[in-house]
Amino acid sequence: MTGQRGAPAGVDMNVPSVARVYDFMLGGKDNFAVDRMVADHALKITPDGPQAAQANRAFLRRVVRFLVAEQGVDQFLDLGSGLPTQGNVHEVATRHDPGARVVYVDNDPIVLAHGRALLAHDGTATVIQADARSPESILDNPDVRRFLDFDRPIGLLLFAILHHLRDDEDPKSVATTLCAALPPGSYVAISHFRDPGERHPDASRKAREVERVFNQSLGTGRWRTDEEILSFVDGLEVVEPGLVPLAAWRPEPAEGTPKQTDTYHTFVGLVARKP
Repeated sequence: MTGQRGAPAGVDMNVPSVARVYDFMLGGKDNFAVDRMVADHALKITPDGPQAAQANRAFLRRVVRFLVAEQGVDQFLDLGSGLPTQGNVHEVATRHDPGARVVYVDNDPIVLAHGRALLAHDGTATVIQADARSPESILDNPDVRRFLDFDRPIGLLLFAILHHLRDDEDPKSVATTLCAALPPGSYVAISHFRDPGERHPDASRKAREVERVFNQSLGTGRWRTDEEILSFVDGLEVVEPGLVPLAAWRPEPAEGTPKQTDTYHTFVGLVARKP
């Protein structure tokens, strides 16, 4: 796709996409020149953007392993799933439980096209095109209801999605609506851009500058405080170690000690359980 050929129907190659910018950061090839231009601009401020994207994927894999292998969760709803890449949720989940089921949700038609091709012969996962800003349409989607049993615990994955909702789009209401629909014993995992404020002033300054770039180019991106991020899981039990930099959430010995990069303090995650 880097050659600008064969874009799926409904895809404007002149408009940048969050999913494709993220794909570029992960070293993928499903992106256009406009996406790489946005990524290059952001990388001038925080050159470790690719490492941050990789840390997010590693955090996702650890969360899924934790939920399947340790908590017995065998079904997942992954919002803002992005383009298929190594270590997809269903690949990690079925490694520990062959019967695990996953519904991927994204509003980018490229994700839908690639996801359907990837999952064409896989009965453990499906993908739907929907917008996280309309959580009711996701919860009422026939494929979601067919794939997931809302009488048993579900793992809701909100990785790098809520920070792309503006304040006036009420991301807390989105999270609250989704969490309210989950059965007891379900889990919610969130990764989110953070402004660490006075605790890490240099990181905070860079966060605000990258936020400016994102909003000028992608029209979306909010670096929020700890308190704002934690408000998304009000009423849920936050699992230890709480809201921490992605690499600090239950790291595995084989991963080694992460290097403290520019984005270490500004990309954080948490897991919470619905009582």
